[in-house]
Amino acid sequence: MDREYSSLNAHPLKAGSNFVRPTQELPEKVALGDPALSVMTDLKCVSVVTVRAKTPMEKAHAKMVRYGVRTLLVLDETDKVLGFLTTTDILGEKPMRFLQHHGGTHADILVRDIMTPQRELEVLHLADIKSAKVGHVLATLKAAGRQHALVVEDNANGTQAVRGIFSSSQIARQLGVNVHIAEVARTFAEIEAALADSHVLI
Repeated sequence: MDREYSSLNAHPLKAGSNFVRPTQELPEKVALGDPALSVMTDLKCVSVVTVRAKTPMEKAHAKMVRYGVRTLLVLDETDKVLGFLTTTDILGEKPMRFLQHHGGTHADILVRDIMTPQRELEVLHLADIKSAKVGHVLATLKAAGRQHALVVEDNANGTQAVRGIFSSSQIARQLGVNVHIAEVARTFAEIEAALADSHVLI
């Protein structure tokens, strides 16, 4: 083996080096008739930010701010999906309702107390998304009254894996619509108003 291969040159790591993170380049501009995959965050290309169910809510929110995301996938100790957490869950009415029922302070609220649990999550199948358009995704989010949707693919053993995430705010940016607020109804109202000139309803 020594006769077939020579060793490579090794060099010292430079101070201040960072590391490469997976990235996904979504189109800057899309139309309602473009493929749905053009607005899906693909977890094969982008690392999803996760949190444990027993994490304090305030710590989870700080993590969202640090990573610049509005959603966290909630995992158990074996990395199985337990639920989904959004900024709306944290900044909306859920924390106040929890405190009204259980008492305490915001510091006492855990992710599991306000997340959408697995049993309540409805997901879209990747096989359907591959033939869908952006308009289909927006119509689906609007009908469900949600700002986010998870996309799953089926594994060979019959289990599912979360493959992607749709976000109405991300789609709005790609459509060229400015959405500055979190309320679901107003978000879709703004998108519809901005698209009214094209006479396309979602």
